[in-house]
Amino acid sequence: MNSLKSPFKGMIKDFRGRKSCYRQDWTSALGTGASILAPTTYIFFASALPVIAFGEQLNRETDGRLSTVEALASTAICGIIHAIIGGQPLLIVGVAEPTVYMYTVLYKIAKGSSSLGGHLFIAWAGWVCVWTAIFLFLLAIFNAGNIISRFTRIADELFGMLIVVLFIQEAIKGVVSEFNVPKGEDSSKEKYQFTWLYSNGLLAIIFSFGLLYTSIQSRTARSWRYGTGLFRNVVADYGVPLMAIAWTALSYAIPAKVPSGVPRRLYCPLPWDSESLYHWTVIKDMGKVPVEYIFLAIIPAIMVAGLYFFDHSVASQMAQQKEFNLKKPSAYHYDIFVLGVTTLICGLLGLPPSNGVLPQSPMHTKSLAVLNKQLMRKQMVKGAKECIKMQATSTEIYGKMHAVFIEMDSSANATSVDKELKDLKDAVLNSEDAESANGRYDPSKHIDDHLPVRVNEQRVTNLLQSLLVACCIAAIPVLKAIPTSVLWGYFAYMAIDSLPGNQFWERFLLLFIPSNRRFKVLEEAHASFVESVPFNIIAAFTLFQLVYFLMIFGVTWIPIAGILFPLPFFVLIWIREHVLPKFFALEFLQELDSAEYEESTGIPIHTRSSSIRQEQTDNYSESTEDEDDLSSAEILDEMTTHRGELKLRTVSFNDRHQIFPSGGA
Repeated sequence: MNSLKSPFKGMIKDFRGRKSCYRQDWTSALGTGASILAPTTYIFFASALPVIAFGEQLNRETDGRLSTVEALASTAICGIIHAIIGGQPLLIVGVAEPTVYMYTVLYKIAKGSSSLGGHLFIAWAGWVCVWTAIFLFLLAIFNAGNIISRFTRIADELFGMLIVVLFIQEAIKGVVSEFNVPKGEDSSKEKYQFTWLYSNGLLAIIFSFGLLYTSIQSRTARSWRYGTGLFRNVVADYGVPLMAIAWTALSYAIPAKVPSGVPRRLYCPLPWDSESLYHWTVIKDMGKVPVEYIFLAIIPAIMVAGLYFFDHSVASQMAQQKEFNLKKPSAYHYDIFVLGVTTLICGLLGLPPSNGVLPQSPMHTKSLAVLNKQLMRKQMVKGAKECIKMQATSTEIYGKMHAVFIEMDSSANATSVDKELKDLKDAVLNSEDAESANGRYDPSKHIDDHLPVRVNEQRVTNLLQSLLVACCIAAIPVLKAIPTSVLWGYFAYMAIDSLPGNQFWERFLLLFIPSNRRFKVLEEAHASFVESVPFNIIAAFTLFQLVYFLMIFGVTWIPIAGILFPLPFFVLIWIREHVLPKFFALEFLQELDSAEYEESTGIPIHTRSSSIRQEQTDNYSESTEDEDDLSSAEILDEMTTHRGELKLRTVSFNDRHQIFPSGGA
């Protein structure tokens, strides 16, 4: 109620906060020189490839009314606007799966209406965008951003899992469609005869699974044993687009006798074709939409506004996690207002709107993170080991690390450093007893886990990557060479790559591990709740999430009413605050629905052979000479989940001789 009594309060506060550092948002990037191009190209490929895939999905679901051209145009326009006047420049916007799903439902409604039909679909969708923008303006004006803290992990994970399932569903539908004649095509053509249709389907399976497998392998390139650090970093950062290029090139290595159209390739009109040019003047057709449908557009607009508010705010929240140690203020309220502006523009231009996207937003922040690993880490470890040789106490060891950090970070002050190094201090001071048993202490372990992240907060990378997306529109003739089966494989990759770090998925898998094998989970790094919460509580909470998820997914299958699927996520706020506490103890609920991803280090139950232990002990003092080969990017990969969420490392309960909590089945 206080939010309603103070309209514009949040927006004004956000605007003033970002205005004070607006100049620095540009100058801080210019001072980095050409090095700013590395994160720019990294996030460009991470943004462009999904948009191309979503464009193909839109083309298929709307019978060609929308295509990759419109998806790229929306992402570029909204990205440029947000980079220049948006509040949080680290937030990446783009056309995403929720938008594709909503537009698919809107098209089905329009197509089934005699008053609208397919020809007025884009005009009616424009009215939906107008109403959506109005609702977003109201949400921003009346400080609805304050409610984002009430969306806890349980809602975030269910939404993420829904997107995963929709990706998998789209990948399966896409591969199956490769065995069929496309809608509206002449089945008498040679390429649609059974032999070539079947060949096209088999090639689709090869290309889609090939892209999926090689992309997953490239994702782990930084931890490969082979290749130089530069090579591994390039493969890890750009492996997915490189694999798409490689499989596209391979698709041309087919016999000359194969008819044109096998394998099937991306279809969309060229930007200068009449089908594409129509969207820029769709505002003229908006007046032809019947009045009752203009007001009927309010219903889907409410759902779209709620969906965008949730998705955009969560993406922004993930881009500015407190573990990233960002120095500049957030702008949740103001960014919702800017989202309303871009949604209105897209609606009037006949484009699908763009909103904050995951995991690109935290990936952007992560790409700008500077750990100074090659220098700062080496010097801190060196200083700590000098203290160890002198048999210094853990307090003196931390003091040396603290001094090195201040010496090497010119932007730091004593007060902020004390706060940022608190976790490192606690880890070092609390490790004395644990390490005294074997007489060895490894400071690099704690430095890797707790050395603060530094992020170059600026607007240039977001602007440049948006301009590169705009250049892709002119490259449509080239993009049309991509086989559609490669895109289906990419949908599957996005789904599978999103699963690690989703605790709902991890708890779901835990249900299938026999009680006598659960110690295997504790031997590896694992979520802290595995040790702190009884198994029967974990199972009950996971089953509740599973049932609720199946209900949400079921709503998406209901004709027309499927547009209401965002509603259960808002109902979940009430369930989380008033229902779940009656069934789960507060301490267990806080562990299972924590705001942060807390991870415990694994300790093997079965120790290694004595010869290996002895060899490690003998080589310990010499090992640090090669430690700087571990790149900052590799450390960041280990510190973050695949969805871009930073992990909090804690000491395993195994150190306290606890194998699994009581109450386990």
